[in-house]
Amino acid sequence: MWYVSTRGMAPRVDFEGALFSGYAPDGGLYMPEELPQLGRETLCQWSVLSYPGLVKELCSLFVGPELIPRDDLNGLIDRAFSRFRHKEVVHLSRLRDGLNVLELWHGPTYAFKDLSLCCTAQFLQYFLEKQKKHVTVVVGTSGDTGSAAIESVQGVKNVDIIVLLPKGRCTKIQELQMTTVLRENVRVFGVEGNSDELDEPIKAVFADVAFVKKHNLMSLNSINWSRVLVQMAHHFFAYFRCAPALDTHPLPPVEVVVPTGAAGNLAAGCIAQRMGLPTHLVVAVNYNDIIRRTVQRGDFSISEAIKPTLASAMDIQVPYNMERIFWLLSRSNSQVTRALMEQFERTQSVSLPKELHSKLSEAVTSESVSDEAITQTMGRCWEENRYLLCPHSAVAVSYHYQQVDRKQPSPPRCCLAPASAAKFPEAVLAAGLTPETPAEIVALERKEARCTAMRKGDDWTRMLRDAVEDVSRQRGGRFLNAPE
Repeated sequence: MWYVSTRGMAPRVDFEGALFSGYAPDGGLYMPEELPQLGRETLCQWSVLSYPGLVKELCSLFVGPELIPRDDLNGLIDRAFSRFRHKEVVHLSRLRDGLNVLELWHGPTYAFKDLSLCCTAQFLQYFLEKQKKHVTVVVGTSGDTGSAAIESVQGVKNVDIIVLLPKGRCTKIQELQMTTVLRENVRVFGVEGNSDELDEPIKAVFADVAFVKKHNLMSLNSINWSRVLVQMAHHFFAYFRCAPALDTHPLPPVEVVVPTGAAGNLAAGCIAQRMGLPTHLVVAVNYNDIIRRTVQRGDFSISEAIKPTLASAMDIQVPYNMERIFWLLSRSNSQVTRALMEQFERTQSVSLPKELHSKLSEAVTSESVSDEAITQTMGRCWEENRYLLCPHSAVAVSYHYQQVDRKQPSPPRCCLAPASAAKFPEAVLAAGLTPETPAEIVALERKEARCTAMRKGDDWTRMLRDAVEDVSRQRGGRFLNAPE
């Protein structure tokens, strides 16, 4: 299996190359050169698999046994999920009025990012140990990515991690999950800015190819193909658990509602669709609605400012995985994708070509949800089911309730729940409900915290470069180049 850049100007790489690269050298994102097509027989065979079983099947298609033999791959995935609190790893809650909530948050940090990052960290360590190499991971986070990335690599001897978080814009629990990990290989910066602003120094550092190579840098944000790959399993699992019998021709459709910010889960769903999974995707966003405007009007342009919302992990202006979706829906046309993305980077505003917009609106529908609708949804779900939603999950469930109230006939529907309500006590209180906080989250308050401030007016890029160089110095300069 080979991977090519969405912008078409970089050499193709194998899974290992895509895993270690993040962005391609031409600024694009890696995508499989060809997508396997899954027929009815394969889908029926997969329908009885557990969630880890689906991850194994998907990874075996996209990694290749010459890189990771199947027995090794199975072992890595079993190890990745060994610390999850639910025996099924993910769990489908069936609630009133046909509401299906797929809980993706039973991992160490109570968020869906654990699913893909635990696997990605296992893949990283597998290749690094084989080659006796070391990497420094740089991550920007709007909330959950940072803690899940830290959790997946803390204490690992061949990985250091530097995380930039938007100070005061995550919940207190999200921040503590990052700043209370005092391992030697973990450094956390609190940035006086939003998540898009803190991405700027990261992009600047990764644009220096010689620096990246010298210090063996990589990213674990959702630009990383490995994360999108694992997230495809959500869509297959949702389909198999919610579809009626698979003995009809054609196979019955299922609607999957994806709450999103950077569009990683959405890109995973679009790829699953293209492989033959008969889902319809609904992308649900908060007030920061660039994806909704892109889907509904072809208007891929950023607003004047990010508005902080209760669904804070989705307070994003630049959903970078849309580039993968544009490439996919333009039939792998890297010329069209490159022109679109370069114009967006120059002007922060693009109107999609008519044909591409038409393809996008066929594959996906989109709705935007206000803070008021989020709290109302959380209240209603509690009242009707005694079930607490996190504000991001409520963005998806709000769409479901709209359809129920309109008495719209629809196929079975599954709402993805990306985080536990335990991580968002502020939003739970705003909805007039009582937070339920697990003991391990309460314990965070009593732990020592460590975080370096990046203040307005500081040179954030210089500070990040200095931190990377300091890691290299502490490692005694024992760095080899990353895999090509």
